[in-house]
Amino acid sequence: MKRLPRWIEYGAFTLALLAGMVNVVGVLGVAPQALSHVSGTATWLGASVWQSAAAVGHLAMILLSFVCGSALSGVMLGSRDLRAGRPYDVLLVIEGILLVAAFFTLDHGIGVYLASSACGLQNALATHYSGAIVRTTHVTGIFTDLGLMLGGWLRGARFDARKARLFGLIILGFIGGGVLGAKLFVLFGAMTLLLPALLCFCLAALYRVVLRPT
Repeated sequence: MKRLPRWIEYGAFTLALLAGMVNVVGVLGVAPQALSHVSGTATWLGASVWQSAAAVGHLAMILLSFVCGSALSGVMLGSRDLRAGRPYDVLLVIEGILLVAAFFTLDHGIGVYLASSACGLQNALATHYSGAIVRTTHVTGIFTDLGLMLGGWLRGARFDARKARLFGLIILGFIGGGVLGAKLFVLFGAMTLLLPALLCFCLAALYRVVLRPT
């Protein structure tokens, strides 16, 4: 991997941090289930087919919401490569708005779908950077890639320290977001969603000022 720009490192860490917070809110009480990725949701959907039609509809809506968020990123970005100049700031603002709206509509059952849409949007923000697959709302692929890199190194291939650093920051951010989000959820409940929303707005502002051409 070519030399990794600092803005990608900081951005990936912060996005993973806020995704970890959103996910832990879902796991600890809102759903209760994961919101930042859909593997578990798809499993529960399969398990619910023989148990509850209402649960099937609810889980299908979470999956659809995630896809819709990803689709919005696809429409606005037009490419899966991560690079400065693209409208990431606009998408981050939209993600923040979705998270704020999720907080205000949780009691009506809509908030879970909005939070899932926000995570889908974020996960599609950046999918490739210099040959690395970059995901910031779940870490299964990150751990898999690290394992592949380690296996290649044991076989004698060159170990890409820069790529490993990026993956490490994403893992650290996601787990750290879970730790922070769990503590905040105990203290403030669903209001915890407002902190990742604020982080989205701050990232958007920084990107607009520092990286995106006027």
